[in-house]
Amino acid sequence: MVDEDLELERDIGEATIVYDEPDEGTARKTVPNEHVAYFQDHWIVKTDEDEEGHDIVRRIPAQRVHYVERSVEEFEEEVSTLVDQVQSFAADLRTKIPVGGGGDTGATDRGGSEGVEPINVDIDEPDDGR
Repeated sequence: MVDEDLELERDIGEATIVYDEPDEGTARKTVPNEHVAYFQDHWIVKTDEDEEGHDIVRRIPAQRVHYVERSVEEFEEEVSTLVDQVQSFAADLRTKIPVGGGGDTGATDRGGSEGVEPINVDIDEPDDGR
């Protein structure tokens, strides 16, 4: 059973976050990958648990972080996860921010956004006197 637990820890990997602490200067913290996340311009790191088993987390503003280094099994899988997150975020933005000129024209762009119409731009050639 101990070997299975070690295998589980190996699969999760670790993350090291290096950031500036106001009183201590540069700090370095290494935690399991699942204990660090990026959300709303902050890195969130699980630092401990309280007596009731609730997680204690530290929110570190992105501008104070020098870097986050993670060990991952496969880089392609990590990049694929990031691409999925960006696509999900973009889709979420499309539902929250109206795109287009207001009227429902039924036009659709290649990204699937309704109400978006192409704009034709005519460029006048300068008159050179001929």
